[in-house]
Amino acid sequence: MKLSRKLGQVSAIAVAAAVLAACASSTPYQPADKSGRGFSEQRIEGNRYRVTFEGNSSTDLETVGNYLLYRAAEVTVQRGFDHFVVADRVLDERTFTRYTYTGFGSPVGFYHNGFGRFGGPGFGGAGFAGGGFVDGYARERTSYKAIADILMFAGDKDARDAAAYDARDVLNNLRPSIRRPAQ
Repeated sequence: MKLSRKLGQVSAIAVAAAVLAACASSTPYQPADKSGRGFSEQRIEGNRYRVTFEGNSSTDLETVGNYLLYRAAEVTVQRGFDHFVVADRVLDERTFTRYTYTGFGSPVGFYHNGFGRFGGPGFGGAGFAGGGFVDGYARERTSYKAIADILMFAGDKDARDAAAYDARDVLNNLRPSIRRPAQ
């Protein structure tokens, strides 16, 4: 009986560790999931697409931008074109605060401990609440979503056009930085 209880505790700890690890890792290069994280594209006209990549709060801005360009290059090659021009690009930045409480009771009567700013990094405090002791902190997190309208063309790109990208060069140069989901 004691062995099965210990195994149950070990497996519960392993599951909790796996969940925490999944939360802490950045969004891989993948089709958008139910939450919208990942890449997607929408055909607008014959040679014009809107390409999107959305990351979670562990995905940095550079990765979101690289994944967007990589997807634009993939779409271009898949549709039989050689290069693309970014006609319009938008970056959506979302910042939110995550509050975490530990202990027992309900989180009432928190105070600011003097470090950081209230509601941002460094908020913390402790107090008695609901008949128990509770501790808590807040952490600001930012996630990014990049959207680009691209025009795709056959043949060599105009080297003078800073918004033009050779699709195969983009694929070759960014491929080493692309992290796909674990199989």
